[in-house]
Amino acid sequence: MSNDNKCGTWVEHFPGNAKWSNAIQIVKGMAPWGAVSLEEVDRVAARLNARVGEGDNDTAWKQEWEAMADTVAAVADKADAAGHRITAGDHYMRAGNYYYSAERMIPPGDERLGYYKKAIRCYHAAIERLYPNVEPVAVPYEGKAMDAFFMKAPGVNGRAPTVVIFNGMDNCKEMSVIFAGLEFAKRGFHTLAVDGPGQGATLRLRGIPGRFDYEHAGTAAFDYLAGRADVDASKTAIMGYSFGGYYAARIASFEKRYAAGISLSAANWDMYTWQLNAQKNRAAGKPGHANPFQWRWVMGAKDEADELAIAKSFSLEGVVGSITCPYLVTHGQNDKVIKVEEAPKLFDAIGSKNKQFKIFTAEEGGAEHAHVDHRQLGVGFAADWLAATLAR
Repeated sequence: MSNDNKCGTWVEHFPGNAKWSNAIQIVKGMAPWGAVSLEEVDRVAARLNARVGEGDNDTAWKQEWEAMADTVAAVADKADAAGHRITAGDHYMRAGNYYYSAERMIPPGDERLGYYKKAIRCYHAAIERLYPNVEPVAVPYEGKAMDAFFMKAPGVNGRAPTVVIFNGMDNCKEMSVIFAGLEFAKRGFHTLAVDGPGQGATLRLRGIPGRFDYEHAGTAAFDYLAGRADVDASKTAIMGYSFGGYYAARIASFEKRYAAGISLSAANWDMYTWQLNAQKNRAAGKPGHANPFQWRWVMGAKDEADELAIAKSFSLEGVVGSITCPYLVTHGQNDKVIKVEEAPKLFDAIGSKNKQFKIFTAEEGGAEHAHVDHRQLGVGFAADWLAATLAR
């Protein structure tokens, strides 16, 4: 049973606007790592609520998040010029998240790319100043490359267990390396946070769209790590969150060198029906949680017919039965983006004899999509499971 009302505006910050409410949850979910200020988020939300009646609401979203990002980035630039690197880094991190939030509502094109470049300028300036243990890397991939960050666990010498993380459909490695990389690092794991095909810089700057057979990206990531002297390849795991839950399960099904796998939120079992319903809802004027252009852009589809053709390939039926490594599936009880009923379909079909299933409830937290309402709880659970699993 849903317990949304207990969470008040945290869950439905903009009543009647599922897209905005979901997007601001993602922003607020980065708070445990100092990547946002909840007071700044509340200020932006108040301004947005005052503009709800405007004809093009997504323009308001873009403008208000950009205004806050500009303000915070200016403080960062001033602090940096004065030699206050940590203060600058703190502000750059928040500005990066705010620019990235503004970018998500803009259709693909030059304007969106401009916002993305503002975001990564700030994100990267923050990471350089706050996390010297993070190394930007290019993972060789089919004659091209995938952009990634390698976060080394502080104080760990020699070869160490490592987690490969692929983002969801709306996320980027800059977010993943912070909210997940830091939690794994505390437990002695290195992290390779990857912008895979259809994600982050690999999509925006390299023009590489998504694909259903993500094992190709997973193999490329493993091959890269196997060549590093600081990685224990025998204890390398794969994790994906949100739509990345599909990618991780697909990778673990085919790339047998991974020692364990995690879907931090299951993906839709039937992507064709999900996309078909999304098209029907748009035609009926019923907005959803996602932007109408997102799937087409991420997958490099030409039109609505092509969107559906691509979606037909995105199925784990008859695939995940071949997973043999230990595997964890988690999901939120109140997930409104991918209904909780989708999660047991994935778990039950996984072939591994060593698998675990965890549904987070509203009472304990982590009940929203990809545990964004208590992201630290969700990723902490996954990290603890992985540490125990690889120690056996």
